[in-house]
Amino acid sequence: MPFTTRLRRPRDPGPAGVGGPARVDPRTKDLTKRLRPGDVAIINHVDIDKVSAEALVACRPSAVVNAAQSISGRYPNLGPEILLAAGIPLLDAVGEDVMTLDEGTMVRVEGDELLAGDAVVATGTALDAAIVTDSMSDARAGLNTQLEAFAANTMEYLKQERALLLDGVGVPDIETDLEGRHVLIVVRGYHYKEDLQMLRSYIREYKPILIGVDGGADAIVEARHKPDLIVGDMDSVSDATLRCGAEVVVHAYRDGRAPGLDRVRELGVEPVVFPATGTSEDVAMLLADDKGATLIVAVGTHATLVEFLDKGRAGMASTFLTRLRVGGKLVDAKGVSRLYRSRISGWWLVAMVLVGLSALTAALWATPGGKVVLQVLGARLDDLWSALGGIVT
Repeated sequence: MPFTTRLRRPRDPGPAGVGGPARVDPRTKDLTKRLRPGDVAIINHVDIDKVSAEALVACRPSAVVNAAQSISGRYPNLGPEILLAAGIPLLDAVGEDVMTLDEGTMVRVEGDELLAGDAVVATGTALDAAIVTDSMSDARAGLNTQLEAFAANTMEYLKQERALLLDGVGVPDIETDLEGRHVLIVVRGYHYKEDLQMLRSYIREYKPILIGVDGGADAIVEARHKPDLIVGDMDSVSDATLRCGAEVVVHAYRDGRAPGLDRVRELGVEPVVFPATGTSEDVAMLLADDKGATLIVAVGTHATLVEFLDKGRAGMASTFLTRLRVGGKLVDAKGVSRLYRSRISGWWLVAMVLVGLSALTAALWATPGGKVVLQVLGARLDDLWSALGGIVT
């Protein structure tokens, strides 16, 4: 049904508002791929989570218009606070009719209204810090309900996937050898860019197997590395990265459906299929654990209960159980960056340089020509030292 418009009612003169070309997509992570600075992001996202908000902020839109409720009250989600802190206006709960707005239409946000020219195409609530604070307080009061639902989902997942979790039944064979290796799993989630930056020395020295989970594979490429494995349903990884030579594992549903399989094959890549309930990051961790990885370093994954709830899906219960299955092998990237130190310290490097210079001096002194060179260098150093002494005095 096309959106309805009405003539703008008379209003007091005020600021002209913010605006730009409309970019419309019900999936926030798809929208951010084409969102440009100054655009107006139009989404349909109940309970905007932290990852989605940070992705929007990185695109620097002039405003965000949400067809759904940015804070439904189910739990205290973090996204709206992040958008407002970045100075991005957030027009909330304008209704799903706005999703039929033509891409590229010039729109602007003024107060509680979204306008195209002089026509009001949607009306909602312009969120501010006070409204968000009140809504978050109400959401925290209802957190017990979400915790109970999370616990119920966890038990249901355990019943469905106990063979996979306990015995590894159903894990497919892959060509990439993970036995005895460190594995770095990258998800395009919480602070993934900062974590990859912190791990540069670790990656250079230990050369872990790099596994990108969907868009996490693009993050590996952006950090100037090459993924060894790409795992996921392939809905947010670029064609170029899928063709980079990495082994591809398509995450399928338990009934065998694999929405990303045809896309990968059309690119000329023959993938491995891994049917499993849960999220793609769970599949990556289970694969690494089953194939003998000695250490699994997680970048951008979900580490705390607040992050599980902030993701806002029942499937996050699988991540909780997967972490219990992997156990002591799993380390968060921030923990590695705090504990890791290069195996060659700065003092050792200085000692090696001094030893090298001593060996070079001894070799030169053993030959007539070398002695001449050392004598000339000594004379030059004496002259330099005398000149410096004259300047000081």
